[in-house]
Amino acid sequence: MAGQRTYPHGVTCWIDSQQPDLEAASEFYAGLFGWTLTDAVPADAPGSYLIATLDGQDVGALGPATGSTAVWNTYIAVDDADATAAAVPGAGGSVLAPPADAGPGGRAAACADPAGAEFGLWQARRRLGAQLTNVPGTWNFSDLYTPDRDAAMAFYTPLFGWVAADMEQGAGTMLQVPGYGDHLAATVDPGIHERQAGAPPGFADVIGSLVVTTDVPAHWHVTFTVADRDDSVATAERLGATVLRSADELWTRNALLRDPQGAEFTVSQFTPPTGDW
Repeated sequence: MAGQRTYPHGVTCWIDSQQPDLEAASEFYAGLFGWTLTDAVPADAPGSYLIATLDGQDVGALGPATGSTAVWNTYIAVDDADATAAAVPGAGGSVLAPPADAGPGGRAAACADPAGAEFGLWQARRRLGAQLTNVPGTWNFSDLYTPDRDAAMAFYTPLFGWVAADMEQGAGTMLQVPGYGDHLAATVDPGIHERQAGAPPGFADVIGSLVVTTDVPAHWHVTFTVADRDDSVATAERLGATVLRSADELWTRNALLRDPQGAEFTVSQFTPPTGDW
């Protein structure tokens, strides 16, 4: 598995979307991001799980929704899905779907934190997680929207070892797994520390962010990198998406979109004020 990206325990590692109409969802996301979608479920087995690839590398997936609501999900890498899932209720959360093998790819579980934000656990086997990230058409970031930062950290930290850090330069509250940057430097990104020399301390350890709000229900939100926000928004609208808002911020030009079946996500163009990390 030389050259493949691996994710230590506690690092956000994978995203997928549950969609009522998989064929329509495939057309939308292939048209928006240039994805190729391939069913990972054998032809003689029930159901479908479409792995999205870009340049031949795994970037996410689309699966069937159990109801009429589409949603994007974020998964957190764990060493042992059964052990972590067993600890969730004691920390105040709930297990929505108990750990189960996802074919030879790995073992997964669905959970919710005490505020109701749903997330997945992923114990990797053959599928190690997203192999291409932070380039146009791929996953950039996941944000936890929660009404109570302290309550959220009291839940997530014992399970995943997270640290909440208030970053400088308007970057907000970042979630870190200490040592993750060193892991990247030793594996797939040897130049990360040098490249991020001008970033806030600890930025290489960041695995997500935390947004305190009572304006929306607690949830995990997914952001994708795009080369040009306006072009991507125009394409999304042509394919049937709704633009909920757009903003030009210090580091990004972004837009919040709702896909044709109702799943919300953000597209983000990186526009640093000085230099590039």
